[in-house]
Amino acid sequence: MRLTRRTFLASTGAAVALHPFSLRAQSNQAHLRLMETTDIHVHVFPYDYYADKPVDTVGLARTASLVGEIRAEASNALLFDNGDFLQGNPMGDYIAYERGMGEGRTHPAIDAFNALGVDAATLGNHEFNYGLPFLDAALKGAACPVVSANVVTAKGETPDQDETLLPPYVILDHDLVDGSGESQPIRIGVIGFVPPQILQWDRGHLEGKVETRDIVEAAEAWVPVMKAEGAEIIVALCHSGIGSAVHEPGMENAAVPLAAVEGIDVIFTGHSHLVFPGADFEGFEAVDAAAGTIHGKPAVMAGFWGSHMGLVDLLLERGESGWTIAEARCEARPIYLRGEDRTVTPTVESVPAVLEAVETAHAATLDYIRRPVGKTDAPLYSYFALVADDPSVQIVSQAQEWYIAQMMRGTEWEGLPILSAAAPFKSGGRGGPDYYTDVAAGDIAIKDVADLYLYPNTVRAVKIDGATVREWLERSAGMFNQVAPGAKDAPLLNPDFPSYNFDVIDGVSYRIDLSQPSKYGPKGELEHPEASRIADLQFNGAPIDPAQEFIVATNNYRAGGGGNFPGATQENVVFEAPDTNRDVIVRYIVDQGTVSPEADGNWSFAPMAGTSVVFDTGPAGRDFAQKVEGVRIAPVGEAEGGFYRYRIQL
Repeated sequence: MRLTRRTFLASTGAAVALHPFSLRAQSNQAHLRLMETTDIHVHVFPYDYYADKPVDTVGLARTASLVGEIRAEASNALLFDNGDFLQGNPMGDYIAYERGMGEGRTHPAIDAFNALGVDAATLGNHEFNYGLPFLDAALKGAACPVVSANVVTAKGETPDQDETLLPPYVILDHDLVDGSGESQPIRIGVIGFVPPQILQWDRGHLEGKVETRDIVEAAEAWVPVMKAEGAEIIVALCHSGIGSAVHEPGMENAAVPLAAVEGIDVIFTGHSHLVFPGADFEGFEAVDAAAGTIHGKPAVMAGFWGSHMGLVDLLLERGESGWTIAEARCEARPIYLRGEDRTVTPTVESVPAVLEAVETAHAATLDYIRRPVGKTDAPLYSYFALVADDPSVQIVSQAQEWYIAQMMRGTEWEGLPILSAAAPFKSGGRGGPDYYTDVAAGDIAIKDVADLYLYPNTVRAVKIDGATVREWLERSAGMFNQVAPGAKDAPLLNPDFPSYNFDVIDGVSYRIDLSQPSKYGPKGELEHPEASRIADLQFNGAPIDPAQEFIVATNNYRAGGGGNFPGATQENVVFEAPDTNRDVIVRYIVDQGTVSPEADGNWSFAPMAGTSVVFDTGPAGRDFAQKVEGVRIAPVGEAEGGFYRYRIQL
């Protein structure tokens, strides 16, 4: 059942409050509401499949409630999806890898779009993750047109002479109800764009089959064609982020120079999983982060996973040359509010019609995530991740290195040695004595990956030299208090240092000298310039060359400056993956069949004769204490808050 203005009102009994544009519109004016969903990544149900529990922060079924409200408040409304809808959570993988898209089957994301009444959509980069035949089969079920102007099967002399994979644009003939209540025709052009980097990110699926055009280059060619066909208002579905205002050929985040293309009236953006209008984009050139305009044109970015619905309200005016925009307002409406104490309060409920459209796929996905996708021949636990090399961190590092090695092929960085930086996330602290990773040896299911990697980060790679590798590790070594030689039972761990900033770098070996002060302070500030805790740093069995170049696999938080790690900065990023670290871990496990995540002992504490330190961890760690390699751990006894204390003889 398509969610219309009538069905929404009937299901909610809601009273209609008309938008000011609707109230003000004269006989030659009309109020048009344009809505966006973006980066849904198959999150239709408000459910976290990795944690295997309902959540209030995701779900197109929730966003659908906002769509219904918008349609109820005005006579004229259109809904667009801005891409990345076929992949991104276990439901997408279940459909692609197990159920398939056989004859007569529709994709659950498409079922949700059809129930919601999407008017047009474009492709995101993740639509190509499962290959072109899968994409084609999935799109066959769509009740709306899906457009993409810069993915081509054969290039012409100019973009408007290309043979495109999908129609580059569509012109929607729509009837507007004007201010006097009369119906007036309007022609709305909708054109779509995807990052050209899909050829790198999905080389295995796309090489030799399609090519890409620069986003702005394609727009400059196709928009005049749309105008010539009578498009009065042109909407760009730009699955690309808001970045530099300076156009560079082939740029990934091209929304700002795209907005400068003459003839484009409205920009819907996405890809970056951020919210616009909003503080994320304050200070960007040609961008008004408060008003929601780019080059003065209305624009929105609606978060991700259904977290927001993007809305552009237009007051249109009809003159001799057709409809033009007299006034515009932009906003991104959330499906939940987060309090100062981080508690989540949902602002809407799910729309039953959208839930029903994917109920069968949801139930099958629950079975899928609870079944094994591989095996681990060693237990995965984090009870001692802060004091010794650890298997739960090791598997993350292995998966990241495996993935980045594939992504570097065919690039200018192919052949550079790849290191991998990963940190423990579940390591007690404020989370309590049970807040640890603990996955038994044997079968490993998709939902177990949430125990290994808590956050929906995406993979990044940075290029740094050996000297910077040392500084990265010096920053990480702030996890520990300085210990005087000969001290007895000195507290080891700095309680103000978050565990997610304790990066272990695999691919090198090193020791940490606790007699030295930390070179960097709690926020990454340089405190003791002459100090050096990192000793015996080696690569391939020899002292590391300070000038040797390395690729370091990490995540978007770290590479974006999170934690202020030397070298982990945007200017050093050489690869921004479209995939989450969680998804990469799942793929790695599936690829390997059986993983062997035993710690390889590449780091340890430097010996300090006659010195001991103590630390607290979860009581369940007692089963593993004697199995930890490279460090002598002995039980002390119960500690405050339900923890258990251990001693290390340095």
